[in-house]
Amino acid sequence: MPQLTGLRGGGAPPGTHVLDNAVWAALTGPHAHLAERVGRAARYQDGVYAVAALADPADPAAWNDLRALVGPGTTVRVKPVARVPDGWTVEDGGEGVQLVGTALRAEPAPEAVRLGPADVPEILGLVARTRPGPFLNRTVEMGTYLGIRHEGRLVAMAGERLRLPGWTEISAVCTDPGHRGRGLATRLVRAVAWGIRARGDTPFLHAAADNAAAIRLYESIGFTPRRRSRIVRVRGAGGEKRIRGTGTTAAGGAL
Repeated sequence: MPQLTGLRGGGAPPGTHVLDNAVWAALTGPHAHLAERVGRAARYQDGVYAVAALADPADPAAWNDLRALVGPGTTVRVKPVARVPDGWTVEDGGEGVQLVGTALRAEPAPEAVRLGPADVPEILGLVARTRPGPFLNRTVEMGTYLGIRHEGRLVAMAGERLRLPGWTEISAVCTDPGHRGRGLATRLVRAVAWGIRARGDTPFLHAAADNAAAIRLYESIGFTPRRRSRIVRVRGAGGEKRIRGTGTTAAGGAL
């Protein structure tokens, strides 16, 4: 897969791209107000997005900070991770593909409506019917979500998830089974991308590596596969008492 080079930001170390550790860049950047953090480990607050990240997944000290953050014996999803250190058990995992909107045509969708907290019950119903990926009762706080209704019923949706310096992830792309084949998802992706580009960001997204149909669809509308990464759900044995972040580090410093 092609690799983007020459772009850094969001605290990315020399020789890396900010997208290589997108969750960390979001949690320590534009989404810091939604983060819980201890040292070199961070995660989203309950109900927002059930995922954590490390400043450097190869650093044992970062894993120690993660144990302090989530507590002993607690399972947590972490990405990206190439190797899990001793003291952690992998419960399950998978591989994803990151794609960037290099040639995506962005345009508004006049029929789309902005979705907010009042729409969460209906959003969760659509998510349950379509299974686009993780979506919780506070996920709408991560960015702009747009939907299309038919006879008052929400039948399609797409929105913004991870936001990091210069980049915003498009996520929760789904269409009710009874309304597929009308191009609703594509129109919503283009509309969400319109808003992303209007503030100077570039859209990107993730798909399961084994979801060849979705990857082909995204490629057909202008996304380019960039890299593969592994996400794991791990459980830490023993460790320190959990320190629940509230916008400060364990040492009490502001994020």
